[in-house]
Amino acid sequence: MKPSEPTLRGSGDKPTNPSLLANPLVFISEDHLRERQICAVIDGLATADSLNRQATMSVLRFLNEEMNVHLRDEEEDLFPLLAKRCTQEDAIEGVIDRIKADQDEAMRLLPQVREMLAGCLDSGADLTPEDRTVLSRFAARVRRHLVAENAILLPIARARLTRVDLRTLSKHMLSRRGLSDFEEATDVD
Repeated sequence: MKPSEPTLRGSGDKPTNPSLLANPLVFISEDHLRERQICAVIDGLATADSLNRQATMSVLRFLNEEMNVHLRDEEEDLFPLLAKRCTQEDAIEGVIDRIKADQDEAMRLLPQVREMLAGCLDSGADLTPEDRTVLSRFAARVRRHLVAENAILLPIARARLTRVDLRTLSKHMLSRRGLSDFEEATDVD
């Protein structure tokens, strides 16, 4: 992607396009769109009369293949870079603590969510009322941290992170996904 080309927002129904890693904050923003879309699918599972196998497999694929990598992007790179670059007035520590608390709650529920969805796929059973409650709580926690990240964290990151920070973030995100550094990643805005 060339810096002058507009980036079209995806629908969130597919994994984030790796070419967006050239601009890691755009990639993270698109990953957030993907997470919101998955939360909507989870809400649909929680309220459906019967289990939608395709939707369940999509959610499990996301939880097993995408979510942990995204959280590592933030925990291992984005949050430390922000802590390093932000001023005291930004009060970034409190924002990061709030986000981490919501992420921790979602991660606490994650094994149960995975197990119940996989169990329903294996057995052909529908979700129990308790399962539906857990799914709704999980989606709510994920959405809650996304709100803080999109409304507070990403705008501050755009203002505070340097070009070198963004290149470093891009390089680490590429590596985390097993991708080699590609030429576009040096064109970070």
